[in-house]
Amino acid sequence: MLNETLAAFYERDLRKLIDEINQFENEADLWRTAGTISNPAGNLVLHLTGGMNHHIGANLGHTGYNRDRSLEFSRKHVPREQLIAGVEALIRVILQTLAGLTPQQQEGEFPAFFDRPGTSTAYVLIQLLAHLNYHLGQVNYLRRMLNG
Repeated sequence: MLNETLAAFYERDLRKLIDEINQFENEADLWRTAGTISNPAGNLVLHLTGGMNHHIGANLGHTGYNRDRSLEFSRKHVPREQLIAGVEALIRVILQTLAGLTPQQQEGEFPAFFDRPGTSTAYVLIQLLAHLNYHLGQVNYLRRMLNG
């Protein structure tokens, strides 16, 4: 039950992220900031896809993904289509990984250190969903500021 619920929320919110990416009127604005905001939307998208591909894909789904966290924030001007393709691929990874998790795996310790020792997989999955929504809100706010 938890897997199905999490899968539905992840897919819904990652599709909202795709909608936000598409709503930037000027593609170059994906790489701009405004005011005191320090991370462009494009880098937030790279950060979300990198983090979830690492934590969910590699650690739980054994995809072999290798994360380069610094590149998530330093890489610039990735085309909109490439950002969207990355999110679409992430949706598939998450849905496939969640479908294969047993209740015992959810309740068990996450296979890598996360926040503190002994953290359960369910905790990590919920925390990552909350983190997704935190950055989704930032992308939305920045888009509205830049679109005027």
